[in-house]
Amino acid sequence: MSSIDVSQVLGYEFEPRTFTYSPRDACLYALGIGAGQDPLDQGDLQFVYELFSGGFKVIPTFSVNFAFGFLTKILAIPGIDFNPMMLLHGEHYFERINNLPPEATITNYAKIAKVYDKGSGAVLIIEANSMDESGNKLAINEYTIFIRGLGGFGGDRGPSSKTSLPPEREPDAIHKDTTLANQALLYRLSGDKNPLHADPEMAAMGGYERPILHGLCTFGFAARAVIRHFCNNEVEKFRSMRVRFSKHVFPGETLITEMWKVSDHRVVIKCRVDERNVDVLTNAVVKIGE
Repeated sequence: MSSIDVSQVLGYEFEPRTFTYSPRDACLYALGIGAGQDPLDQGDLQFVYELFSGGFKVIPTFSVNFAFGFLTKILAIPGIDFNPMMLLHGEHYFERINNLPPEATITNYAKIAKVYDKGSGAVLIIEANSMDESGNKLAINEYTIFIRGLGGFGGDRGPSSKTSLPPEREPDAIHKDTTLANQALLYRLSGDKNPLHADPEMAAMGGYERPILHGLCTFGFAARAVIRHFCNNEVEKFRSMRVRFSKHVFPGETLITEMWKVSDHRVVIKCRVDERNVDVLTNAVVKIGE
């Protein structure tokens, strides 16, 4: 029987978690989100080759994985009980505070920042802050989790979602990437080992004909497109990104990221699967700048 006691869940602070990575891990993440498919592309080579002559750089969105382990701890929170198969990662917000070094040990602090009653389900927003060993904040991530069947408890419905619709004109840039047939198997090595993305039997239980790509992998593909087209591959110009995961992606499908620069510091994006002509990332906006 699903149940939630908001008085116990809201504000709950998780035990801090550490995440240690090396240049190898940063390269593996970059490969997992499609970098390096053209091994002669200098823009990508700086993310996948630690001895790159122009200086090795870590893609900012690598930090979405630092605190991902908190999602596996939701069932351990006092006052909440549900079938984990009913949990969906509905939206995600990432903010870069400082550049990621080539290697580091990161301590992540997270709490349940908000709980909303959407009727058909409950929304939990996990706010996570990632700090280096000197106490410098590197990134903020907000995981918006929708749990089907857990609503109707009489709680706050929350604010209406802000919709970042693309302008009614042609995109300023379009980026095309064909994912690998084993893209999910590659990406999962960066930390998200949910069997839904690897095990055909688990995928079938979730209603999919085969394993699907991680939403945060698609997130990374889209981030790379913006970094290339509007940040000149300079990671320090990539400031934040917010998206809604609208549909799933199957490994091997082609992602089309359309981008509209609506101000000096704001790029509205939309990502769709070419083969099925379905939007997979919507309500999406990226902030850029010095």
